[in-house]
Amino acid sequence: MIQDRLAGWVSDLTTLHELTERLARTGTLDEALDELLLAGAALVGARRGMAVLEPADGRGPAGTVGLGLARADLGHIETVPRSATGYGRILDSGTAGVPSPVVQADLFHEEALDPLHREVAARLGYAASYALPLATEEAGRLGVAVWFYDEPAEPVDRQRHLVGLYGRYATEHLARLLELERARRQMAVIAEELLPSRLPRIPGVRLAARHLTGPRGGGEWYDALPLPEGALGLAVGSVSGSGPSALAAMGRLRASLRAYAVMEGEDPVAVLSDLELLLRLTEPARSATALFAYCEPATAPHAEGSGSKIVLAGAGHTPPLIVGQHRTEFVETSLSAPLGMLACWEAPSVEFSPAPGETVLLYTDGLLRRTGDPMDRAFTRLHTAAASVPKAMRHDPGAVADHVLRTVLPGGLDAGADGEDVVMLAARFE
Repeated sequence: MIQDRLAGWVSDLTTLHELTERLARTGTLDEALDELLLAGAALVGARRGMAVLEPADGRGPAGTVGLGLARADLGHIETVPRSATGYGRILDSGTAGVPSPVVQADLFHEEALDPLHREVAARLGYAASYALPLATEEAGRLGVAVWFYDEPAEPVDRQRHLVGLYGRYATEHLARLLELERARRQMAVIAEELLPSRLPRIPGVRLAARHLTGPRGGGEWYDALPLPEGALGLAVGSVSGSGPSALAAMGRLRASLRAYAVMEGEDPVAVLSDLELLLRLTEPARSATALFAYCEPATAPHAEGSGSKIVLAGAGHTPPLIVGQHRTEFVETSLSAPLGMLACWEAPSVEFSPAPGETVLLYTDGLLRRTGDPMDRAFTRLHTAAASVPKAMRHDPGAVADHVLRTVLPGGLDAGADGEDVVMLAARFE
């Protein structure tokens, strides 16, 4: 008998170890909640379940995920008054202490069962539930996990003990991921506040921008500003590092570039040279890539009917891409080190003329790194995506940018917990 008990304990510990190891490998809240439901279902002997994330401090994020339940099924369950469900009693239990699990072993024989709850349970085909609070004294209440049985049932003492141990570990893991998610959202808000709130309206040019801050809060940025005589300044850049310090450096560089562009925007090399000096004085341990383009639309007074003209200079930055009806090609720019990498930065400028109806795409290398491909293949993928823009979309720079992003990154901008910042600035010249 003692040997049987020891064997049972070893088996339980092995199972818990395997399940917690799988949970520890999850890197996002959704992944962790999915794994929690799957592991918990195995521990309590259920087939379906749902997890509700609703931190007691009210700071979010909040949401519901299901196991074996479609979104419509979860919607039906959420129509039941929370006070009538086991998970609702846990969520409404307040912030003091750790709530106890709630067992509803035979829903249809509960005389006080809410009629709507009875109707929903019959429609979805479950007859019992076990709700486990996702809460600890340290983390507080984060939410609840509930598993549904097809027949009247409830977990035995051993199952309750195992899922309780697992639930405490899961809550601690969720608390860590929750803080990371909150920090990521705060970084994204700060990054958006440091970037243009709106793009300028310049005769002869239509602009669109797309930007996503990665989980670590990088320093990739863009800018577009009107200049004297109907000209336009376009800029993209990236600051090394991540987190609040990188965002602060990004904000300083962008603000300084705007000032330099107003003073000497017709000479992009001078603009970047001044920016390099500023970086060396204020951020000696940091480097940055940047590209600045001085644009004279065909409607500008200086153009005098000769068409649009762009003069640009880049410092370690990816080359722009021209997308038009008759060509899709990268602009040939001179090779140059990033700002702050050499004793003195200097590179010649490049001049080219976009034809009417062509769109110039400026972007940061975070877009290329997100593909996971080597750089040469990533450039090829970007070129192929730009060349495949349907003709019906080419009049709209926003549609061009969206098509390119969807094609280059089929998984979407939010795919991957370790995704890089992505910036794309599109300018269509009339």
